[in-house]
Amino acid sequence: MTADFTVRRARPTDARRLAAMRRTFKQEDHEGQPPAPAHPPDDAERWIGERLGDGRWLAWVAESGGEIFGHVFLNPVERVPDPYGDDNAPIGYVTNFYVTPPQRGKGAGSALLEVLEEHARSAGFNTLIAWPSERSSPLWQRSGFRSPEELSELQLDTRAHG
Repeated sequence: MTADFTVRRARPTDARRLAAMRRTFKQEDHEGQPPAPAHPPDDAERWIGERLGDGRWLAWVAESGGEIFGHVFLNPVERVPDPYGDDNAPIGYVTNFYVTPPQRGKGAGSALLEVLEEHARSAGFNTLIAWPSERSSPLWQRSGFRSPEELSELQLDTRAHG
C-alpha cells in the first residue's frame, strides 16, 4: 500500500491548524460534549507557535494535499547530570498524538511515531514516555511502547489550591 500522505516536521506557521486540531482532539475526549472552554482559542495557537519557534517542543505532522490531518508532539526533558555515570541523555515526553477520524487506520499514526522515534534516536534520547488513550494503546504497543515497571505517577488536584 502506497501512502498518499507525507510526514514532515511542524513549523510555527502550522500553529493555527494544530491548535484547531487540539480543540477537536479534546472534544473527542469528551464525546463531543466538552465543558465550556477555559482558554480562548488564540492561547493554544500562540503557545504552540512560540514553542515550535524556539525549539522547546518539536512536532511532526501528517498531511495530504497540503492539509494537515495528524500530529504528534515531543518535549525533550533534560536529566540532572549523573556524577557517577555518563547516561545523561534526555527523555522525550510524547503527547498530543492525533489523527483525524477519516484518516485513521491508513498508516499515518504509525508513520508519525516512526519519524518521531528516528529523530529521538539520532538526537541521543534514551527513553520516550507517553500516556496513550485506551483507543490508541494498541498502536503504541505495535510501535514498541511498553508499560514501565519503574514509573510512578502522582496526580495532583490543583483546583483545590487555586
